[in-house]
Amino acid sequence: MAKKKFGTDLNVVKGLDLKRYAGRWYEIASLPTSFQPKDGEDTRATYTLKEDGTLDVLNESWVKGKRIFIKGNAYKADPRSDEAKLKLKLFVPPFFPIFPLFGDYWVLYLDTDYQYAIVGEPSRTSLFILSRQSRIDDKIYKQLVQKAVDEGYDVSKLRKTPQSKTPPPQ
Repeated sequence: MAKKKFGTDLNVVKGLDLKRYAGRWYEIASLPTSFQPKDGEDTRATYTLKEDGTLDVLNESWVKGKRIFIKGNAYKADPRSDEAKLKLKLFVPPFFPIFPLFGDYWVLYLDTDYQYAIVGEPSRTSLFILSRQSRIDDKIYKQLVQKAVDEGYDVSKLRKTPQSKTPPPQ
């Protein structure tokens, strides 16, 4: 498949069920971002569905045993659309929520059982491979990475996120 260029449409999941999507997701791999520690471990995101249809977001990572976290929320970019294009608002730092960080959160792939997901955004500079489990089979990982490549992502800087055998408690 030919590599997609910046500015071309990404394939986005249609009919995302936010109730099923809510819950804990473990980061299996990601491209580096400015809002995450570069040497984070046991990175995970917890999404809690609110009555108004938005999601509370809690991103957590551990650096040298210390918990680093960011809170925020996500909402459908266009409530009339069935595409999984969300807007994300994170409060950086979380204890001083005056300066939110805004971004796109597009679910590019989701298996039918809501166990694996690929999340990205239009510029293709942000990419997350997520799983409900803290570890996944290498074959599945390679398939997910290939899906990202098929969407035009440069995965050369993709970092596998170290996950402990026993994830930190809630």
